[in-house]
Amino acid sequence: MARRDYYEILGVARNASEAEIKKAFRRLAMKYHPDRNPGDKAAEERFKEIKEAYDVLSDPQKRAAYDQFGHAGVGGAGAAAGAGGFGAGGPSFADIFGDIFGDIFGTGGGRGGGARGYRGADLRYDLELSLEEAVQGTKVRIRVPALETCETCAGSGARPGTRPVTCPTCDGHGQVRVQQGFFSIQQTCPRCRGAGTLIPDPCPECRGRGRVRREKTLEVNIPPGVDTGDRIRLAGEGEAGERGGPPGDLYVQIRVREHPIFTREDNDLYCEVPISITTAALGGELEIPTLDGRVVVRIPRGTQSGRVFRLRGKGVRPVRGGPPGDMLVRVVVETPVNLTPRQERLLRELEETMREGGERHSPQASSWWDGVKRFFEQMTGGGR
Repeated sequence: MARRDYYEILGVARNASEAEIKKAFRRLAMKYHPDRNPGDKAAEERFKEIKEAYDVLSDPQKRAAYDQFGHAGVGGAGAAAGAGGFGAGGPSFADIFGDIFGDIFGTGGGRGGGARGYRGADLRYDLELSLEEAVQGTKVRIRVPALETCETCAGSGARPGTRPVTCPTCDGHGQVRVQQGFFSIQQTCPRCRGAGTLIPDPCPECRGRGRVRREKTLEVNIPPGVDTGDRIRLAGEGEAGERGGPPGDLYVQIRVREHPIFTREDNDLYCEVPISITTAALGGELEIPTLDGRVVVRIPRGTQSGRVFRLRGKGVRPVRGGPPGDMLVRVVVETPVNLTPRQERLLRELEETMREGGERHSPQASSWWDGVKRFFEQMTGGGR
């Protein structure tokens, strides 16, 4: 009788990946395994056929030989697969079921995954900086409370001179299998809680935990250009790991305080500067503060309130490199207050002389009133 094609048996394409072959085998094995079909000879033969196909296609060398020469290339595979039966080397339903749960939950396949160390937790530290510190960069010292490896027991949790012992319940694996009928579920060992060891004589310093809470001082280099929302990662400065696991990381979260003069938007700085009505009308020089020092800006005659002057390169240099931003200075013409009688008289005289010049002195006002006049004329004409 001709033997069926292994790919056909598993229901996969000839170019199926290793993962697809393994998935197909598990699905069929779950259905036809003798543990689930007691006394069913047809299911038992079907499972033998599935196991034989999987043994060949899951082995890269056997699969290559089968693809080239067919069953002749793996002549002994069928006999080898059937000889072991289900008690001498064949996978039990519990093993297959456990493998599936191991892949889903990360408990590892097969028997006895073994206890392992756990990585320490990551920590966050909120750091507030002034605008000057954020733009120019600085060094700060911070104090961080964290769990550190106990120096007395070197993290073992056992009193000096003693050592942890292997957990007899899980035989040091940290996990146990619970059998319920043909179901087998792998669980964390209830006695050692996954550690794989027990501590008969705990360390008096850490009380068997292997870690103690301490406050450590760190120096943090703040690169120029950081902004609110940026964070700096300090590798290995988080909490110490458990059972020899690696430490976590410390993340320094940046927040920049509001500045009384400057406002930052990306890499540009903005500031608003009041100027007198005479400076706006006659022009002059204005001394502007920047984070690098003072800069003199020339104000042209007839400057209107709200005009923006750009100082190129006086902004923030990006933290990841590149040209610096600009500083944008917005001037606001300040109306004089608390005038003396003489100042009021002079202003009225100025106003009278300016009326004589018409729109030559106030082009924006004249243009606006012309617009208002046309608006009302259109309203009147439209109502007829």
